[in-house]
Amino acid sequence: MQVSFLILFSFFLGALPFSVWLGKLVLKQDVRDYADGNPGATNVFRAGNNYLGLLVLMLDISKAAAPVGWANAHLNLGLLPPFCISVAPMLGHAYSPFLKFRGGKALATVLGVWIGLTLWKVSIPAVLGAVIGIAIFTSAGWAVMLGLLFVLLTLLFWLPDPLFFAVWGFQVILLVWKHRDDLKQAPKFRSWVSKKSESGS
Repeated sequence: MQVSFLILFSFFLGALPFSVWLGKLVLKQDVRDYADGNPGATNVFRAGNNYLGLLVLMLDISKAAAPVGWANAHLNLGLLPPFCISVAPMLGHAYSPFLKFRGGKALATVLGVWIGLTLWKVSIPAVLGAVIGIAIFTSAGWAVMLGLLFVLLTLLFWLPDPLFFAVWGFQVILLVWKHRDDLKQAPKFRSWVSKKSESGS
């Protein structure tokens, strides 16, 4: 009963669309009208309010980190229950019932899950990989894939926990699906990378 409640709680906490609600409350506009129509912190930044964008980003990270971190610290339930609790906020954000199941790309909640499970040990490599990916690739989807690769390498060489591998595998499936339009195209490098490779050849 407790586990079922935690899974549902994690899902609905993850489903809270802070970007949409705060965007309408503070900015008096729907952030989904920007760019790709994604309900997330990025479009709050695009709407022109960096402070609100940062607040939404922190809330989206926290709504995943809080339930996963609490369960990880207080419960010893084997593999399946922690896995379900860990993936629930990502699914909630990606398919929010508050938005007719049309949620965001779940990047902030993915980071929040790793913070809940490992604090900084996986979250820092994930962010580092994504930042490098953004610097190298023109496509956000391929930058996300590089972040996931950094996570995998961290797990393989430092934290080879079956739960972590299972969560990582789910994240790969979810993020590949959410970024499928980007990933249909071959990765393209930014101009500074192309120029550097041309000058070195």
